[in-house]
Amino acid sequence: METVNTKKFTELFSDLERCNKEEQKQKILEMNEAMEEMDEKEFKSVFTTELFDKICRMIEERKIYLKDSILMLKHVGYFNVLKCACINCFENSSLKKKVGEIIIEEEHKKEEKNEKIFVDLCKCYISLSYNIPPELRSICVLCLLKAALNKEESEEVQKEVEMALLALSNIGIWKEIERKQYLNEITEIVRNHQKHRNLTHLAYLSAWRFFINRFFFNEDLESVIENELHFAREATRELEDLMKCVDWKKKEEEMSREETKYVNISERWIQKLNPYIESCRLRSKEYAKLIRSIVQVFRVAKDNHREIRNQCIYSLRNAAISRALKIDGLLENEAVGVILEEIQQPTLNDKATCECLSFFIAISWRLEEGEEDEADEAKRKATKRKAFDKIEEEGYEDITTSFHELMPYFSSITENDIPSEGSSVLFVHL
Repeated sequence: METVNTKKFTELFSDLERCNKEEQKQKILEMNEAMEEMDEKEFKSVFTTELFDKICRMIEERKIYLKDSILMLKHVGYFNVLKCACINCFENSSLKKKVGEIIIEEEHKKEEKNEKIFVDLCKCYISLSYNIPPELRSICVLCLLKAALNKEESEEVQKEVEMALLALSNIGIWKEIERKQYLNEITEIVRNHQKHRNLTHLAYLSAWRFFINRFFFNEDLESVIENELHFAREATRELEDLMKCVDWKKKEEEMSREETKYVNISERWIQKLNPYIESCRLRSKEYAKLIRSIVQVFRVAKDNHREIRNQCIYSLRNAAISRALKIDGLLENEAVGVILEEIQQPTLNDKATCECLSFFIAISWRLEEGEEDEADEAKRKATKRKAFDKIEEEGYEDITTSFHELMPYFSSITENDIPSEGSSVLFVHL
């Protein structure tokens, strides 16, 4: 069913072939505005394989100027990533092949190369593609990183930088890229922002999303990410800044567009922390502060933003399992406290329940085994007693008893291994 936004876009698109150059550009600017208003469902309903094929034919038949088509397509890609629409229709369209061919042609030009068109085409291709041939991936990554290094402070330039980094963030963790193709550039982008604070919140997040996605294949990057670029410190700073930009007491539908934007960026930060938390082995004060920041996000978001709340639970569960933070740290930074509060909520869904139980089972195993670098048995017993006192104080023993018979069910609906005897591990060994 057509909505106001989709109808407006469709009508404007239908008029493009009958317009002169100036009229065509104006209509495309209006179409970009209509895109911004669309929700994920509307966006997917408009951008079909048929639409992309038609754009390709219009370019080939010169019914739309290439420059104007790019102006539209780079916004399609931008909002595709921003709205997490994940439209797959570009993959099977003739337009994908066409754009890829033009990129390669531009790359091989020795003279008269239009750098802006080249950069914009790379933005379109990367932000709309999921299966990217190695040659095009290499060309586009280098091009977009170079574009993102632009240090001009004008609003127009910073918007283009944001688009370039957002496109790069669309390259998932399964796309392996050689370190030499990105490491120096992305490091310079991050360091420059740390010195001058020149990127938007979304651009800086996108730079880190691209970098952390590379961490999946290169765990030896941990020293660069944590010791040189201080990811935990930077993520903490960003989360704290973003929390100040939102009135979290409002329901989602009551928020302004600006507040909604900051909520979405906060959610993306929490999501991207998980692969880092899962793989991180460095223990530092910065990491401990990051866990406390996640707890703070959980507290402000738990009433009106269910998805962020669930992502925070998952992050804290991973922190308990990863051992990058001692159990004392989890207690001191209130991670244990918020999970205890959450598991007693009557509205908790099955998935969140699994994550909460996994959190406590991980702590139980760690208390039994002892921390890897903790040789002092008396200290280990004191930590166990401290954890037990906190859990007993909140009534967790009664909760685990009530969940004991349901453990096999929760194990069956999650990827996590939750043994049926796990709920009593903590108390057996105290």
